Amino acid sequence: AVLEIKRLAIAREAHLVDQNVPVPLSILWQIPQYFLVGASEVFTFIGALEFFYDQSPGAMRSLCSALQLITTALGNYLSAFILTMVAYFTTRGGRPGWIPDNLNEGRLDYFFWLLAGLSFLNFLVYVLCANRFKSKKAA
Repeated sequence: AVLEIKRLAIAREAHLVDQNVPVPLSILWQIPQYFLVGASEVFTFIGALEFFYDQSPGAMRSLCSALQLITTALGNYLSAFILTMVAYFTTRGGRPGWIPDNLNEGRLDYFFWLLAGLSFLNFLVYVLCANRFKSKKAA
């Protein structure tokens, strides 16, 4: 969201808001975001795989790993649903919405803040579940 705020500011300063031209901002500014997303997916997948092999019964290990991939697919569907709902609610009344065809006219930063808030809520649910979890080895 912070990078999008900067990109929108550059678009306004260069008077590119109503034009469908690229904003003079290097794509390399996205490297930290892509690195964090990629690293988090790797660590999540490895951690979940280790968890399933350590905590599930032997006969269910491959099933649990498959369920992890199903939850990833469901997460992709949920992402599409959230995007559709944001587009629906922000374009009512003839407004351009947060995510229009010309991103210089939109508020993609609001969408990123929404995703950050949802991720934080997801983290809180994870913490609650993790605190209540009883390890197989501790039982």
